[in-house]
Amino acid sequence: MAIHEIENNPELTGQVRLIDNVTYAAVDGRPLKMAILEPWTQRFPLKYHPAPRPLIVFVQGSSWRVGKMGEQIPQLVQFVKAGYVVATVQHRNTLDGYPFPAFLEDVKTAIRYLRRRAVKFAIDPDRVAIWGTSSGANAAMLVGLTGDDPRYAGHLYRTESDRVNAVVSCFAPMDVLDTFDYTAAVPGSELLKFCLLGMDRKKWPEIAKEMSPLDQVKPGQDYPPFLLFHGDADKVVPYQQMVKMYDKLEADGYDVAAYRVKGANHEKDFWSERIYQTVLEFLDKKVK
Repeated sequence: MAIHEIENNPELTGQVRLIDNVTYAAVDGRPLKMAILEPWTQRFPLKYHPAPRPLIVFVQGSSWRVGKMGEQIPQLVQFVKAGYVVATVQHRNTLDGYPFPAFLEDVKTAIRYLRRRAVKFAIDPDRVAIWGTSSGANAAMLVGLTGDDPRYAGHLYRTESDRVNAVVSCFAPMDVLDTFDYTAAVPGSELLKFCLLGMDRKKWPEIAKEMSPLDQVKPGQDYPPFLLFHGDADKVVPYQQMVKMYDKLEADGYDVAAYRVKGANHEKDFWSERIYQTVLEFLDKKVK
């Protein structure tokens, strides 16, 4: 029986490298982590001289706890093959005593870290998108609406910008108090409210407004383009929140597109190849 032959792959075409457990900051002695997906050629930069690529910063939904970095990595690989570097980012856990705006500060710090390390990871710092799901999409929306806002700057990598060139939001809480009302019967909802908004109930409306993208949209700003998705059978975040956000952004003249995912609940049956392809087409047009 003959030995079969396969040609080698000297350009490493189609190969993706995972750099796991990258520490981008530390708070109270606890490391904040990210995982980076990039072309395999970046492992051998002196040989391949990889050209800088646009960056996607992905924030996994976690009810503002610590997101699982690997949750979406199998699906995100296709974006590296399409020409991007992808970083999936964790933030502090609100249940550990880190209320808003800790998670937002962390995500912005991660963006600035990646810009600071742009050469190392072959990133184009002028082409950065953020994509989030659920609470991670709440963070993504706030990043897009508060670019370089000193209120959330943190203290690391301050010479870098945390602005982004595009935002992708999947089933984001756009109105925080409305989301809590919608899930009031869910065990732990009241505890999460205290952890996220603080111990003083009188301050909750003010803090929730600051944390709600619907309340942060202002006319005449330099916002990036937005791509919004939401299932119309979502049991965690009301679908109408996306409709209101779309209407508000459009009324103020901003670049926004929105998709209703028919019959989709929160996560679960939401995802499909059509979703990923729509995101890729949007990013190729707005960022790449």
